[in-house]
Amino acid sequence: MNHAARHQAEDSPDALGMWRLCWVAVVCGVVIGFVGGAFRWCLRQADERRLELLEWVHSAPAPALLIPVAVTAGGAGLAALIVRWTPLAAGSGIQHVEAVARGESQAPPRSVLPAKFIGGLLSIGSGLVLGREGPTVHMGAAIGAEAGRRARLSSADSASMQSSVAGAGLAVAFNAPIGGAVFVFEEVTKSFRARTVLPTLIAVAVGVGCSRMINGDRPDFFAGGVDAPSIALLPYFVVFGLTAGVLGVLYSKMILGAVDVAERFDNVSPTVRAVLIGALVGALMTLDQGYAGGGDAVVQSLIGGGNPVVPVVAGFLVIRLITGPLSYASATPGGLFAPLLALGALWGALVAGVGDAALPDMNTPSLPAMVVVGMAALFGAVVRAPITGIVIVVEMTAVTSVTVPMLAATAAAVLVAHLAGSPPIYDSLRHRMLGDGRR
Repeated sequence: MNHAARHQAEDSPDALGMWRLCWVAVVCGVVIGFVGGAFRWCLRQADERRLELLEWVHSAPAPALLIPVAVTAGGAGLAALIVRWTPLAAGSGIQHVEAVARGESQAPPRSVLPAKFIGGLLSIGSGLVLGREGPTVHMGAAIGAEAGRRARLSSADSASMQSSVAGAGLAVAFNAPIGGAVFVFEEVTKSFRARTVLPTLIAVAVGVGCSRMINGDRPDFFAGGVDAPSIALLPYFVVFGLTAGVLGVLYSKMILGAVDVAERFDNVSPTVRAVLIGALVGALMTLDQGYAGGGDAVVQSLIGGGNPVVPVVAGFLVIRLITGPLSYASATPGGLFAPLLALGALWGALVAGVGDAALPDMNTPSLPAMVVVGMAALFGAVVRAPITGIVIVVEMTAVTSVTVPMLAATAAAVLVAHLAGSPPIYDSLRHRMLGDGRR
C-alpha cells in the first residue's frame, strides 16, 4: 500500500477499528515493556560482570588479559552466527522499521524477536560499541507485526501498530516515554495521524510502566543541579553546534565507510569478521573499560562534573569515534543511538575543557551543561531528528535548564549537516538495506 492509500485508510472514521487498535496497543505495550525491560536488565548485569572481569584480570598474571579479548570476540562471533540464521537481525533494525512504515519492505517475522534479544545480549553485553535501543526498537516492531497478524488488523493499521510499538521499544530502552513517542512521529512515520498517535501513546505509556517494574523509575543519568547558562553565552553554543555538525558529518561517513570496507572483504565470512572486530575491541577494553560498551558509564562520569583531563577526553573521543563504526560494521545486533550520545558527551566535555584552558578569564558554560548539549547536538546532526534527540536527552538526564542552548546548538548542528549534503544516517542505511545503490 502506497503512502496516499495508507493515509486515506488512517483518516477514515472507524470507531470499532480504533477501539481494537487501542486494545492491541495495550497488549503490545505490556509485551515490549517486559521483554525490553528484561533485555535492559540483562545488559546491565552483563556490564557489571564485564567490569568485574576486567578488575580481576588486572590483578592476575599477564596472560589473563587475553580473557576479555576472547569474551568480546566470542560474543561477537556467536551474535554473527545468529544473524546468519536470521539476516534481518543484523545492525540496528531502525532502518527496517522505517522501510516498513514507508511500504518499502515486509513486516519483520517472529524470529526477529529472539534473534535480536539473544544476539544483542551477546554483542552488546560482550563489549562491542553498540546501543541497546536498536534491538529494542526492532523487537517492538516484531511484536507489533505479530499482534497485527493475530488481531487481523488491516495492512494500514498493522503498519501503524509496528511503528507504535517500535516507539515504545525506544522509550523502554532509554526510559524516555515522550522521546519514544516523538521518535515515531518525527523519524519513523513523519506524520501525526490519529490511528498512529493514539496507539503510540498507549503502547509507550504501558511499555514504560511495565519496564519500570523491572528497572525502576529514575533517569538514566544523574546530573545533579545544572545551572542555566547566561543568555550572553548563546553565541558560544551556536558555534559549538556548528562544530558538532562537522563531527556528525564525519561520524556518518565513518559508519557508512566502515560498512563498505567490511563488505569488500567478501572472501572472509561475516562470522570471522565479527570475531576479529570483537577481538580488537576486547583488546582496547583491557586498557580501559570505557573504550567498550554503549557508553553509559562514560556519559555518567562526565555529566557528574569533576575536572576531566583534556588529553584523556580527547583519547576517549578518538577511540570511540573509531570503535563505534567498526562495531557496527560487524553486522551484529546493536544500535547507534547510545554510542552516539556518548560521543556527543565527549565532544561537549572536550570543548568545555579546551574553552576553560584557552579562555580562563571568560565565563564559559559548565562541563555538565556542555555534555548535555553535546549529546543532543550530535544526535541531531547524525540522525536528523532534532526534536527526538532533545527530548530523549532531557528525559535521560532530567535536566531542563539548558533547553535553550540545546535548541540553538542542535539547530546549528543540523544546519551544517544539511548544507554539507550528509543525509540522515537511517536514510542511508535504509537505501543500503533495500539495495537501491544510494548512499
